[in-house]
Amino acid sequence: MRVRPVTEADLEELARGFKVVVDEKRWVARQPPVDAAELAEDLRRRLGDGRPMFTLEDTDAEDGPALVGFLDLYPTRTDGVYAFGLWVLPEVRGKGGGRALLEAAIEARPPHVHKIELETWPHNEAAIALYERLGFEREGLRRDHYRRADGSLQSSLIMARLFPDPGPPDRVRR
Repeated sequence: MRVRPVTEADLEELARGFKVVVDEKRWVARQPPVDAAELAEDLRRRLGDGRPMFTLEDTDAEDGPALVGFLDLYPTRTDGVYAFGLWVLPEVRGKGGGRALLEAAIEARPPHVHKIELETWPHNEAAIALYERLGFEREGLRRDHYRRADGSLQSSLIMARLFPDPGPPDRVRR
């Protein structure tokens, strides 16, 4: 497996992969039903905005290389703070792909970014362990914060990694 930047040619396959993860109803905040074509358009917009996006490519797939994971690094409303969204398809989880994606994002972090934050479900123990191994710390819990399609409430764990503060940027980058 290898990580590389997302290209325009990847968008439909990535949208189909993300739909698989959304349909699991367990790991990501987005809820079904989702339309793969709409997901592809959303990815196209993000790519056009210049957001750092990476895909995990399974180079050993039987039918040729397959895109099996994705990470999107993006600015939050707070200057110098970025967040990310990450998913990996079920058949390749636990094989180092999530770590490789996150390491690529950390490496691509713009110089003015002093913090990368995330939210994850408290039951996602494998992801939490990965984030902690990569220097992310638990910052808090949003209790019963998200209403799910079935009416239930879901808490989320807030985690972040701090980087040396380079000082204010020459100009605000958004």
